[in-house]
Amino acid sequence: AVQRSEKCIPNLSAHCRRESDLMAALQTPSPFAGTARRFAPRLRYLLLPTTMSLSSSIVSSRSRDGDGEQPLLPHSSLEIAGARRGLLAGFDSLRRPYRAFPVFASNRHVETIFAAFTRSLPTVAFRRECLRTPDDGAVALDWVSGDDRALPGDAPVLILLPGLTGGSQDTYVRHMLLRARSKGWRVVVFNSRGCANSPVTTAKFYSASFTGDLRQVVDHVLTRYPQSNIYAAGWSLGANILVRYLGEETDKCSLSGAVSMCNPFNLVIADEDFHKGFNNIYDRALANSLRAIFKK
Repeated sequence: AVQRSEKCIPNLSAHCRRESDLMAALQTPSPFAGTARRFAPRLRYLLLPTTMSLSSSIVSSRSRDGDGEQPLLPHSSLEIAGARRGLLAGFDSLRRPYRAFPVFASNRHVETIFAAFTRSLPTVAFRRECLRTPDDGAVALDWVSGDDRALPGDAPVLILLPGLTGGSQDTYVRHMLLRARSKGWRVVVFNSRGCANSPVTTAKFYSASFTGDLRQVVDHVLTRYPQSNIYAAGWSLGANILVRYLGEETDKCSLSGAVSMCNPFNLVIADEDFHKGFNNIYDRALANSLRAIFKK
């Protein structure tokens, strides 16, 4: 689900011209079943809020036929892309209530600080690739060394977008990388300009409103692995940039799937919240990291 963008979403009729087509889109099997080439189709079938009456009539028709199942319709502010039912049904964790880890996760600040000081930093051998951008900038892509020989050419590719000033040196990024790698995924970390010791070659930095570098990275990865499905996952500011990119690309998006984690959707409110109470600690920490990059 991505934020609504009415200006750039094509008419649904261009994709689902019959009710049967729409139901087929909603019932696409889980992308994690079968081989890598059977992963979820690209973001083509968009169920817009304006088509809720159509989907409601389909549900009512199915109920009259004796099915009895009444699927939960999405909130009006969301769009459903691709394999809604098949994908979500594959995650048992989404149906269970959240249970915080005792003591350390009983408070959000305790959990954050505890993880920052105690979470292990896995050892990963990277092979760095620097991309030159059209404005003479540079971004660094960190691939897992040896994957070109160890993985098949059509292995799914996962692009990781760290949070503000984050990169391949962060613990949360490496743990996600290793988890995906253990499932046979090819993983690459997208280090934005100046992050993870990537070079700073322009006065222009990166921001939540700038998706040009991500677009170039996605196109580069797709060109390099044309037989693979490409996915992306982002945290915090990286998630914000990723979701904005999805909204700009709409059904033309080259990604087969994307995950947004801890996304500060409303950046104005998020910025104001940084100056309240204990959050000032995080504000100073992020500011120090930014200053270190700007010194370059």
